[in-house]
Amino acid sequence: MNISKRLSRLAGMVTEGSRLADVGTDHGYVPLCLCGEGKIPSAVAMDIRKGPLERARTHIREAGLENYIETRLSDGLSELKAGEADTVLIAGMGGALTERILEEGKEVLGTVRELILQPQSEIWKVRLWLKENGWVIRREDIVLDEGKYYPMFRAMKGCPEDYSERELLYGKSALQQSPGVLEEFLQFRLENARKIQAGLPRKTEGEEEPRIRKRREELSKEIRLLEESLQELRKEENR
Repeated sequence: MNISKRLSRLAGMVTEGSRLADVGTDHGYVPLCLCGEGKIPSAVAMDIRKGPLERARTHIREAGLENYIETRLSDGLSELKAGEADTVLIAGMGGALTERILEEGKEVLGTVRELILQPQSEIWKVRLWLKENGWVIRREDIVLDEGKYYPMFRAMKGCPEDYSERELLYGKSALQQSPGVLEEFLQFRLENARKIQAGLPRKTEGEEEPRIRKRREELSKEIRLLEESLQELRKEENR
């Protein structure tokens, strides 16, 4: 089955033989791919929207996989029962929404072995939630798909690890599976931050406008963290 680079990479992070719960399944492509290739025995494909879920049902019927993939209308993990899944996949949502789904689903997550997560924004919120709730990121990855970068990671239960502010934003370099792509992403972000900073109005006479000063400080911090991340990544690659 032909699916996007992003979805293919996410499917590849799911442990073979595990029962999958795909939150926000949309068209159901990841469960279809994994069940169709016999890599997992079953899946629950869930979505809060009726339209995408109906399209997923159509694709499942066309693939003859109704006995392997069940669809459920669900707000996050609300319709998943404890013990039904080994792996939970949450991809393509903002970091705040991903965090909410994890928080509200804490009870059912007690019976889950791994989380595959790909937040679209505020990724630091998700990493912080994992750290504070007994989950450890075991693998980081990033893919460039149709001009956009998509960071993603796999987490399992374990003893929480410390994270610096830089690592919450960009991950631990030692866990990164695609260091070359991450380097491109960090360099892209760095160049963009420098351009924005250079384009800020220059102070002429008197005090700089508070709004401009605050933005300049924010960009200076972002640039420093990006430079440190690039330095750490290159150091890790040379080990």
